[in-house]
Amino acid sequence: MAVIAIQAQGAMGAGIGRRLTRHGATVLTCLAGRSAASARRAAEAGMRDATPAEMAGADILLSILPPAEAGACARWLAPALAAAPRRAVYADCNAISPETARAVAAIVAPTGAPFVDGGIIGGPPRDDGYTPVLYVSGDAAERLAPLREHGLDVRVTPGPIGAASALKMSYAGITKGLAALGSAMMLAATRAGAAEGLRAELARSQPQLLAWFGHMLPAMPDKAWRWVGEMEEIAGFTGPEAAAIYGAIARFYEGVAADQAGPREKAAALSAFLGGTAEG
Repeated sequence: MAVIAIQAQGAMGAGIGRRLTRHGATVLTCLAGRSAASARRAAEAGMRDATPAEMAGADILLSILPPAEAGACARWLAPALAAAPRRAVYADCNAISPETARAVAAIVAPTGAPFVDGGIIGGPPRDDGYTPVLYVSGDAAERLAPLREHGLDVRVTPGPIGAASALKMSYAGITKGLAALGSAMMLAATRAGAAEGLRAELARSQPQLLAWFGHMLPAMPDKAWRWVGEMEEIAGFTGPEAAAIYGAIARFYEGVAADQAGPREKAAALSAFLGGTAEG
């Protein structure tokens, strides 16, 4: 039976934990300092509370956190990894740039633990069998193969540490960037009284795009706070050519997140637009 450690217990971490436990793995996580909601998600997923030392001795350790916490997680676990008689394979699965991935790898390297660069594309695993894809790269990438036997779709992307993160950044830059552009224009059209006309034109000339927005945007406001850091990482990944674009998109998602914590006017306007009930 594989022993997999996951930090932390957000929607993705807990979703992957649930999939692994249901396919026979023992899944550890550390709940020290975590919220009651995190503890509840972990319990529902069958994840077991563990110390950093216990996590460091697992077969595989997956870091699944908001991008800004990737380095802190590695630094927190580094002493336990260094002291472990049998070190876990440390896989950073966060939405970070290749440069950040290499910085995290540099934190882990002195511990002697093998490091894998990872990037998750898709939403959390669901009970209907859906699973995201975990792309991995680096010399130790194939050491995550046991995860396939426990219900995960793990694919090795050729290249060194940073290759999987580059793939994740590129994909998310397209999909979440397009979601921001579409949302911004729908909100602008609504404010200007042109929502009905814009929706009708999209339905006429871009029906597939409108359908994609209808799939992508309803859940976006609740996720916007997590996408801020991801867009900032993408800004660093693209460099001068598009850094300003993704910096602006990060600020857009920041505004959506702030609104979602308050009046939720943006979410209501997008829902009305996509439902064809916006005034305009």
